Amino acid sequence: MTNRKRKDDRQRGFTLIELLVVVTIIGILAGIAVIQTRHARQKALETALRADLYEMRKAIDNFYADKQRYPTDLKELVPRYLRNIPKDPFTKQEDWEEIQDNPTDPNAPPDTSGNADAATSQAGPGVIDVKSRATGTTLDDHVAYKDL
Repeated sequence: MTNRKRKDDRQRGFTLIELLVVVTIIGILAGIAVIQTRHARQKALETALRADLYEMRKAIDNFYADKQRYPTDLKELVPRYLRNIPKDPFTKQEDWEEIQDNPTDPNAPPDTSGNADAATSQAGPGVIDVKSRATGTTLDDHVAYKDL
């Protein structure tokens, strides 16, 4: 009976090698989790930036479709085309770079073609695109935020 008792005592605990294997597996899994979540915040900000740019560009296009001219600034899109001007996710400010169309370029030759675009060019410059002023590049394809 004492032999059987000793055998049972040895089988109750884990050996040092078993414990090392379990700790190693847990360490590997924790390392994978850290790698996967390390850039999650930046990816979320990039996704928000792309979505904001898409919505503002869509609002500019809708404004042009309705009024046959581009808005003079982004504030002209509120409240009909946008509820409000979103803040840049990276800079946390409404500091978007407004790309202006300048149809009345003094160096351009006069339009004598008589096409319909001449009437819209008389309306003056307007915002045709919007870009971010944030510095840095995207994680996936290394495109500058200002080039999105």
